[in-house]
Amino acid sequence: MISIIIPTLNEESVIADTINSLKSKLTIAHEIIISDGQSKDRTAEIARQAGAKVVEYTGSTRQTIAMGRNDGAKAATGEFLVFIDADCKILEPDKFFTRLLGQFAANPRLVAVNVAIRVLPGMETFSDKMVFTVFNDYLWILNNFFRIGMSAGEFQMMRKDVFDGLGGYNAKLVASEDVDMFSRLAKVGRVRFDKDLTIYHTGRRGHAIGWPKLLSLWLLNSVWMMTLGKAFVNEWKPIRSSKKI
Repeated sequence: MISIIIPTLNEESVIADTINSLKSKLTIAHEIIISDGQSKDRTAEIARQAGAKVVEYTGSTRQTIAMGRNDGAKAATGEFLVFIDADCKILEPDKFFTRLLGQFAANPRLVAVNVAIRVLPGMETFSDKMVFTVFNDYLWILNNFFRIGMSAGEFQMMRKDVFDGLGGYNAKLVASEDVDMFSRLAKVGRVRFDKDLTIYHTGRRGHAIGWPKLLSLWLLNSVWMMTLGKAFVNEWKPIRSSKKI
C-alpha cells in the first residue's frame, strides 16, 4: 500500500480538489493523510469530509513543512510513502503509481523516486515552461547520471523502512528539507528521476514573487544545504491562492 502524505496550512481553496482527484481515480491500495499545521480555515474539516485521514499539529511553535511530513509519516501504514504538496495533481494516478511500484519491485536497491514537475494546464505561462524544462533536466542529470540525490517537494516517493531508518526529514529546516532528504537517501541506496511521469501544480510561488527571485532563493538554499547543511533563508512564507485546481 502507498501512503500519500500532504502537509497543509490554510489550504481550504485547493485541498478538496487535490484529495478528490486521487480518490476518484486511484484504485491501487492507498491512504491519504493530511498533516495539518494548525490551519485557521476549514482545511482539516474539508479534508475529513473528503475521506482523508487528518493529523493535526498541537505544538506551540510554528510547524515546519519537514515536521508536517514527519507527523504524517508517523500515521502512515503503507510500505511506500508519497509526499506531495497541497496544490498538486496527478492526472492518471493509477498508471502513474503502477509504473513507480513496478520500478521499486524490479530494483530492491531503489529507495526513492521523483518525477517531472509542470504547472497545471490552463495556469502555465511561457516562463513556467522554460523554468521547469531546465529544472527537470537538472533533476534527471543529478539523480540518474551522477546519482546525487536532488529533489523538489512537489513529489517524493520512498520506501517507508528506509525513511524511518534515516529518521525522516530534518525537522529543524525551514526550507530545502526535500533536498536534504534526497541527498541522504542517495547515500543508502539508489535514487531515480522518472522523466516520463509528471506531477502538476499551480506554480503559485513563482507567479506571486516572480521566477528570478524564486530561482535565486532555490539556488541559494540548495548551495547552503549542500555546503553548510542548512537553508539560506530563516523563514519560508506560505503563499496561497484562491484559484481552484
